Amino acid sequence: MGDPLPKSLGSKRKYLTEEKINSIVRSYGEFEQSKTSKLFATTDFGYRRITVERPLQLSFYPHDADKLEAFQNDKAFTKWKELGSETLTALKALDADKIPSRDGFKQMLAKQMRSKLTASQFKLIQKHLAEHDDDAELCRDAKGKLEANAELRDYENIPLAQDIDEYVAKEVTPHVPLAWIDKKKTDAKDGEVGIVGYEIPFNRHFYEYVPPRPLEVIDAELETLNKEIMEMLREI
Repeated sequence: MGDPLPKSLGSKRKYLTEEKINSIVRSYGEFEQSKTSKLFATTDFGYRRITVERPLQLSFYPHDADKLEAFQNDKAFTKWKELGSETLTALKALDADKIPSRDGFKQMLAKQMRSKLTASQFKLIQKHLAEHDDDAELCRDAKGKLEANAELRDYENIPLAQDIDEYVAKEVTPHVPLAWIDKKKTDAKDGEVGIVGYEIPFNRHFYEYVPPRPLEVIDAELETLNKEIMEMLREI
């Protein structure tokens, strides 16, 4: 219902004349369904934004040349000194090119080393020599709880009127069976899982289907364009 602004103010912006404003106010006051007016409950525009986590599954590649080079070029590694040489020697001694288990990799590496790596030092190794692998063993923390892979974290906007668990079971779990909801992330106002938000998707609610042009018309236009192109090529 808006009229375009002068080009200097942008082609995407529009303004409402007094006549259009009065028309909108009348439609609002009449409170009836029409082509330009629809009735909704406020909850129809609300949703809960939940965080969907997927488990960390890592395979380690102790002999991958590119990964080893990136590991050695890391500034943190340059401070390891003697431990750095010992670690590289231990990695070289491992008899597997791919180890699909973080715990298994830790044990194999520990057997080859005299020194004990700190948690931060092992994280540096993990950062450069490991990558996600759906076939790898699930990574768990000291309490046996599954660890989440931050790189695979995703978000879902679930309508307020829909049950979160039912939505996940229908829309998420069939595609990623091991995924779970981070239920620690709750809304500040009601304390329920998921952050409440609202949006009014005008295009979705007021969409009008426009049927495509007949194939005969499209074919005729393509034929005309082909003739024009061939004529231009002959001139060249």
